[in-house]
Amino acid sequence: MATLRPVALAKSRTITLAEPWASLAPGRGLRRGTTVLVHAQPGLGGLSVALSLLSDASSQGHWSAVVGVDDPGVVAMSDLGVDLRRVLFVPRPRSAWAEAAADLLDGVDLLIVRPPSRAAYGAARKLMNRVRERGTILIALTEPSAPWPLPVDLSFHLTSSRWIMSSRLDARYVTLRVGGRGEAAHRGEHVVIVPDTRGRAVAR
Repeated sequence: MATLRPVALAKSRTITLAEPWASLAPGRGLRRGTTVLVHAQPGLGGLSVALSLLSDASSQGHWSAVVGVDDPGVVAMSDLGVDLRRVLFVPRPRSAWAEAAADLLDGVDLLIVRPPSRAAYGAARKLMNRVRERGTILIALTEPSAPWPLPVDLSFHLTSSRWIMSSRLDARYVTLRVGGRGEAAHRGEHVVIVPDTRGRAVAR
């Protein structure tokens, strides 16, 4: 891990997002040192949303990590545009999820974490503080039975989703509410397609 370092210069404080996320995030990107929440009932598409946030960053050469996701679906990740050569996986950290996430902060630019249960306030606060110090972007993937215990900078709350089908599952329409602090507050409800017929995330 010591050989890995984020590729962006320190003065580059924002990692750009691809559409449709660029239109939903303040400044069309994610600021280093911030925490992003993706919150959804199981089966609504929260994991797809979280993974799609990595796509533009990985195409620019940024390293990412995914902690606490047993089976992220590498084919689906590739279809979303994620460069799998620049993603580290820690699938089953169990109760050591916060420690596993913290160990990766010096080597990645974006970090997806799915706690196995409700994150303790102290563990979440310590991880967020270290994310702020290191200039990493934390993406916390949670569900109603195990919510994130602290306010975040940007949030995507998925409220519903539906599949459009012909002879197969063609596309999933996801309704989500965007919020957070500052410019991100009260950005309203939006519908995105993730995945579309090609496996990508696109605007409706």
